[in-house]
Amino acid sequence: MSYFENIRTFIRVYELGNMSAAARDQRISAAVASSRIAQLEEHLKVRLFQRTTRQLHPTEQGQIFYGGACKIVEAVEQAEADVESVTLTPRGSLLVAAPLGIGRRLIAPLIPKFKEAYPLIDIRLRLSDRALDITGEGLDIAFFLGLPKDSALKIRKIADCARVLCAAPAYVQQKGHPKSPQELEDGTHDCLNLRYPGAPEFQWPLQTSDGTAKFAVKGPFETDDGDVLTSWALEGHGIILKPAFEVQEHLKTGALVPVLPEHAPISVQLGCLYSHRRHQDPKTRLFIDFLAKPMAKAVAT
Repeated sequence: MSYFENIRTFIRVYELGNMSAAARDQRISAAVASSRIAQLEEHLKVRLFQRTTRQLHPTEQGQIFYGGACKIVEAVEQAEADVESVTLTPRGSLLVAAPLGIGRRLIAPLIPKFKEAYPLIDIRLRLSDRALDITGEGLDIAFFLGLPKDSALKIRKIADCARVLCAAPAYVQQKGHPKSPQELEDGTHDCLNLRYPGAPEFQWPLQTSDGTAKFAVKGPFETDDGDVLTSWALEGHGIILKPAFEVQEHLKTGALVPVLPEHAPISVQLGCLYSHRRHQDPKTRLFIDFLAKPMAKAVAT
């Protein structure tokens, strides 16, 4: 298996362009990753990468080898998946990513139950509200809210997720209820935005008498952590647009109150992305099927 592991490491070094990043992804040390590349180069009698201070750039031979290496790994993984399907004993690990709110409230509580049902499958969960490069980061499954742009990946829709505009009673007492969506973008009200580095200018899609319209809202705070936005709203700092399931307890207790209910945000799709290659992996199918029904139920309440 050592030669095969060398090939796996080569693929991740090629895709990430960095030995340390590839080593972290493979859960090995940078020294081991470097040794594997050196062994591969010695075996092939060619240099696969040109090394600079910070990055590795594939040589022409490295680019040629990458295409064949991917086919080798895909073939082996497909063969393993076929065997697992027949023996009904799927095993291995899944690298799963999700936004913070979905991951903390919907996915994380279900993982121990999944592990009990399938003890030979390990789950590596990564939570972040930033945009993810599914292929570049080696993810098996990525859950999302919204409309993903990567059409090269397969999409599994789980449910439509309602959203709500809300704020703390203290904010409403100080600023009043907004009378129209235009007050969210003219500075009359403070909106709290979820935005990560490199994200486009944020707009809130709200229902109007003329259909859905997008409003370039304004406010003093923004963050790439959805739970921070909720905390700011609870402290009375502004209005948030959130999935209803994330704030339903605060709405029930009155810690947050709906605003502009006649101009409710449009619902968004809750789903997951995975590559066509992963579609045949029993682990992938089992994990998604196991989570889909309870997740759909949770966002519907």
